[in-house]
Amino acid sequence: MRGFLLLHGYGNHRPRGHWQRWLAGQLRHRGERVRYPQLPDPDDPQPAAWLDVLDAELDELGNERVVVCHSLACSLWYLAACTGRLSRPADRLLLVAPASPSVLSELGLARFAPELWKANVLAASARSSVRLVASDNDPTCPEAPAAELYGRPLGLDAETLPGAGHLTTADGYGPWPAALGWCLNPAARFASGAPGS
Repeated sequence: MRGFLLLHGYGNHRPRGHWQRWLAGQLRHRGERVRYPQLPDPDDPQPAAWLDVLDAELDELGNERVVVCHSLACSLWYLAACTGRLSRPADRLLLVAPASPSVLSELGLARFAPELWKANVLAASARSSVRLVASDNDPTCPEAPAAELYGRPLGLDAETLPGAGHLTTADGYGPWPAALGWCLNPAARFASGAPGS
């Protein structure tokens, strides 16, 4: 049985218009098993509390585990991987708009990034594929597009979406059919699927 775990980022209270909430609804409508937890204290997140929720939610998924992380949840996933908190890897992993270490530090969230990401650690956290999708003008990754900062050094399948900001509702990311497409078919690409199309 397949299960999807959607993990939100910093300051996200799972608003109705957000693409992850839309995605959860679309997957459930198709009969998929979906977990979309509200992580504790999103405006003042603590790694231990978020890791505890991640542990519990992963245990509720089926045999095939598909994980979709946005923003700070990308760092949460890596933190779980590098500290040995993952009981077993995801089958597929989607990282959307990870923030840079400098921004995490500025926001007081450096504890979510105890080390520079390592390719072998991230690769071991997912059985078949890790996909990275981010923008070329994300304010939470000002040094370089995430595809260059994370994707290339880590050997990830990375796609850059032009002018998509941090991929939030403010950037036009409510309904996002390309995200649904990837959930249902890991070969699907994001670059051709604008939000709302």
